[in-house]
Amino acid sequence: MKDSKLFSPYTIGNITLKNRIVMSPMCMYSVTAQDGKLNNWHYTHYTSRAVGQAGLIIVEASAVTPGGRISYEDAGIWDDAHITNLTHLTTLVHEQGAHIGIQLAHAGRKAQLNETPVAPSAVAFEGMKEPAALTVAEIGEIVKAFGAGARRAKAAGFDVIEIHGAHGYLINEFLSPLTNFRDDNYGGSKENRYRFLEEIITAIRAEWDGPLFCRISANEYAEGGSTIEDMVYYAQRMKAQGIDLIDCSSGGVAPAAIHAYPGYQVRAADIIRKEAAIATGAVGLITNGFQAEEILANERADLVFIARAFLRDPYWPRTAAYELGVTITPPQQYVRGWRQA
Repeated sequence: MKDSKLFSPYTIGNITLKNRIVMSPMCMYSVTAQDGKLNNWHYTHYTSRAVGQAGLIIVEASAVTPGGRISYEDAGIWDDAHITNLTHLTTLVHEQGAHIGIQLAHAGRKAQLNETPVAPSAVAFEGMKEPAALTVAEIGEIVKAFGAGARRAKAAGFDVIEIHGAHGYLINEFLSPLTNFRDDNYGGSKENRYRFLEEIITAIRAEWDGPLFCRISANEYAEGGSTIEDMVYYAQRMKAQGIDLIDCSSGGVAPAAIHAYPGYQVRAADIIRKEAAIATGAVGLITNGFQAEEILANERADLVFIARAFLRDPYWPRTAAYELGVTITPPQQYVRGWRQA
């Protein structure tokens, strides 16, 4: 292939990615103590994908408060003590020629810890603990925690921040009418349901001037949930606030049997890209180079986020390049092994 879109550079904000391949954030549940600090597993895991020629690697959901973790094995960014290990990781990845981002997160009612989880409303996810409804003051503290997380991400040398607004976690819980039954300024209309995310973006932008993504659940797979029209509206609001790209995932707000076929979430990335006039990332069963190239060449998304395929193959970009007939430059140490037959 003479002109591959997948392997073309992409400029977003103040950085230029060498290709359009993003390693999607995936929780490793590998923190070995309850302190949220990265360890050797994370250094090996992420750096190997940088060696494998990913353009951008996004570190797994990192909790902005201790109570915002999904589990005690989750990564954290709620304390300045996390900066040292995070800096070590960004240095390793940068040495291998990749850019690196981090996903700032709060699990909300899906936090599986010993303490009571929190949510916009006191409604449990099926089979989980009933959460406590957040007070307005507590909402303000979590907003501040996202801003502090952004400050730490900048200090640690990250290139991109992604806000986790998907999969039924706290931000998604505020956005969705399935989980937000508040009767104050944070509930009711979609304008009010957006307020929590609006304040988080403002807090992050006060600390962060680099590329800012937001992952959303564009389809909630449940009657009465947010619609694609709602998501276009939210994307337009986010763009006005300085969000650079919408990472279009789906599900997680309510239990659902999802028909996950190849590229099943790409349609949402396509719609939001066109109707909100904002860059999008496509994710979800994108497994080979031809599929990724089609999405980008037909302008259905701007970046492709590769998840489980990267777990199976740390050198997925090399595999995709071989499929497309594209030559990419390997690390000098791997030249002999990367020659195409």
